[in-house]
Amino acid sequence: MAKRRGWGGSPPDTDEEASRRIVAAAVDLIARTGAEISIADVAESLGVIRQTVYRYFPSADALIRASATASVAGFLDRLTAQVAGLEDPVEAMTEAVVFTLAEVRRTPHLGIVLSTTNSSAHPEGMTSDEAQIFGMTMIHRFDVDWPRYGYDEAALEDLVEYTLRTMQSFFVSPGDPPRSDDELRRYLRRWMGPGIAAQQGL
Repeated sequence: MAKRRGWGGSPPDTDEEASRRIVAAAVDLIARTGAEISIADVAESLGVIRQTVYRYFPSADALIRASATASVAGFLDRLTAQVAGLEDPVEAMTEAVVFTLAEVRRTPHLGIVLSTTNSSAHPEGMTSDEAQIFGMTMIHRFDVDWPRYGYDEAALEDLVEYTLRTMQSFFVSPGDPPRSDDELRRYLRRWMGPGIAAQQGL
C-alpha cells in the first residue's frame, strides 16, 4: 500500500479506515456549511491531495452520497420514535412528512441523501433509486398494518414515490411564509390524506 501523507500526522492503516475518515470529514464539512462540498474541500480538511480522495471516491457526488447515507441512521431512529403508535396510514404519513421537512432544515445530510439542496440543483433525485430505497426503509418502520389498508409492496412503492414528490414541492417552494408544522399537518390530512386512504377501497 502506498504511503499516505497528511491525515493530521496519523495516516490510516487500511483502505477501509481511509474511506471512513474521508466520509467522516465530509460529514463534518456538510454539517458546518449546510451545503454540498467538493473533493478539494475534503482533501484540504484532511491535509491530503485531491488525488488521495479520488482514489476512494470517483466524484464529489459519490462522496456526498456516501456521507449522507452514513448520517441518516440517526434520522431513521428519530422518525421511528416520532411515528411510534400511529397505526392509521394517513396520520403516520402526515407526521412523517412534517417531521422529515423539519429535519431537512436542521440536518443538511438528509436533504442531500434525497438529492435536494438549498438551490434545488438536483430535484430529479427525489425519485431516484436511492431516494425510493430510503423511503421504503422509512415506511417499513411504521406501526401501520399496511396489508390491512390494502397495501402490498407495489402499492407501498407507489405511496413512497407520491410522498417524495409531495415533499419535493415543499423543498422547491416552501411558501412565503412557510406553513407552520400544525398548518402543514392540516393541509396534508385534507389533500394527501384521501389519496392514502383510497387504497383500502381499491
